[in-house]
Amino acid sequence: MNKNIFDFFKRYDFSFWIIATLIFIVGVFNLYSATHASTSEAMASIYKNQVLKYLLGFGVGFVISLLQPKNFYQYSSFFYYLILFVLLLVLVLGDIGMGAQRWIALGPVRFQPSEFAKIAVVLMLARWFSRNFSDQRLGLKELVFPTIITFVPAVLIIMQPDLGTGLLVVLIFSLMAFFRQLKWKSIGLISIFAILSGILMYNFGLKEYQKKRIVTFLNPSADARGSGYNAIQSKIAIGSGRLVGKGFKNSSQASLNYLPENHTDFVFSIFNEEHGFLGSIFLIALYLLLMFRFLWLANNASRIYESLVVIGIMAIFFWHTFINMSMVTGLMPIVGLPLPLMSYGGSSLLTFCIGIGIVTSISNRRNFF
Repeated sequence: MNKNIFDFFKRYDFSFWIIATLIFIVGVFNLYSATHASTSEAMASIYKNQVLKYLLGFGVGFVISLLQPKNFYQYSSFFYYLILFVLLLVLVLGDIGMGAQRWIALGPVRFQPSEFAKIAVVLMLARWFSRNFSDQRLGLKELVFPTIITFVPAVLIIMQPDLGTGLLVVLIFSLMAFFRQLKWKSIGLISIFAILSGILMYNFGLKEYQKKRIVTFLNPSADARGSGYNAIQSKIAIGSGRLVGKGFKNSSQASLNYLPENHTDFVFSIFNEEHGFLGSIFLIALYLLLMFRFLWLANNASRIYESLVVIGIMAIFFWHTFINMSMVTGLMPIVGLPLPLMSYGGSSLLTFCIGIGIVTSISNRRNFF
């Protein structure tokens, strides 16, 4: 028995979990620092809840990592259509919070189906791309069905409304399609379509508060006490950190509550204020290490389906990280996307752990199956 256990640990690829856990540990200390001065007992203890949620996520992800990758292929359609059903259910029976209808409540437990939709879309797209036209570059005709696969859940998510997550699903599709190899003509036409769609969406699809976010991004001082407040306070927090930061638990933006949502969307701002430029470089290096590990596995996977799944999971992590860090530094408009493994939240944390479990399963296939 001991020999079997030793052999298991020798073969199991812990690299993804090690990197993810390091980022999570940084995130938990950051959550504690951001909320320790809160007068609300619930807020002051959310870091404990985050630890429990990560242990749950790790347990679920670890079990998934023990499955053979062929199971993901086999059940991807079922999972995808189940998520579509639940997304429709959200629009009818979903819980309302912060002006949006995004949650399903099961007793005391609430979860956000749009988070799990990202995984469902990745598995479904990987299945389609690996089964159809696997030996040729893709033109517009070959992209019709995968576009439908992507846009149906994306539209349902945007209707909640959750524009950030809906657009992120589209970005995941874009990265997977580029990896799958597109014809140059297709790339040009898609780019033109994206620009025209953006113009039409801004004029006819966005709500007033969403338009304000874009205007605020271009000129935050135009409404410094309203829609531009978060962007200004975030940049103040980052700038005041300078080279080495103010130190652990010394964030004035957090302790004085100048920066709302400092435990979710703006955790990177608080981290920068307390640990400065050098601290942010360390954190970004951890994310880059995780991305390079994804790329290595995608390049070394033995099947195109597995490579596509890894790229899809990487896209989830990459776009979340890139967009969150860009918005809090003023490089992009503010949208409600968490920083992977750093921001507080149950559904998003579980989704990231499931993603780590899936890629670990694919990596383990080289040693176990």
